[in-house]
Amino acid sequence: MPQIFKIGPYTIYFWSNESDPLEPIHVHASEKPSPNATKLWLTSTGRCFLCNNNSHIPDRQLRDIMRVVEARHEEIVAKWYAHFGQVNYYC
Repeated sequence: MPQIFKIGPYTIYFWSNESDPLEPIHVHASEKPSPNATKLWLTSTGRCFLCNNNSHIPDRQLRDIMRVVEARHEEIVAKWYAHFGQVNYYC
């Protein structure tokens, strides 16, 4: 579970076992990492979309997290590529 960064109590991370074939680039967000945590898809244009909020992050904090993920898009893509060796986008 590679941690990318933290935002307050929330850890932003990849789950190492991301299926075969590899899912499109995304991050998980939660206070305690788990495979069913909140998932945010990254797009090729630098945006992110909410896939699910399984961690039940309050709306205001979730919006803040999404803004930070978008602002750090290039860093996340580089770390995904370094960890998984390829990058595919949701859209």
